[in-house]
Amino acid sequence: MIAEDEETIVESLAFLMEKEGFDVRIATNGQSAIDMISQEIPDMILLDVMMPGRDGFDVARTIRANEQTKHIPILMLTARTREIDRRKGLELGVDDFVTKPFSTRDVVARIKALLGRDNTST
Repeated sequence: MIAEDEETIVESLAFLMEKEGFDVRIATNGQSAIDMISQEIPDMILLDVMMPGRDGFDVARTIRANEQTKHIPILMLTARTREIDRRKGLELGVDDFVTKPFSTRDVVARIKALLGRDNTST
């Protein structure tokens, strides 16, 4: 799942991830991400920090508080580079961070690592 409100980022990540064989679902705000997760639990979540309504920290907190979803790997996408934001995410149980702007190929490699998949493309 990609939870991100910037259309260009969503399009590039979704395209590359689908090319790598991932099924992609997209949420454009925090509440829709939580709603989608409650309907079908994803294998992983790419989660933007700054989204309308519920921000990424709130979504991560909600995911980690739920017995059914607390195991889902979370890769947080952020334009924030302050150490306090990173620490806050780690305290909430976020598995990894990528700072914007980022290489989409780097993000895919990190996703594969978190999911335990081979990092080589075929």
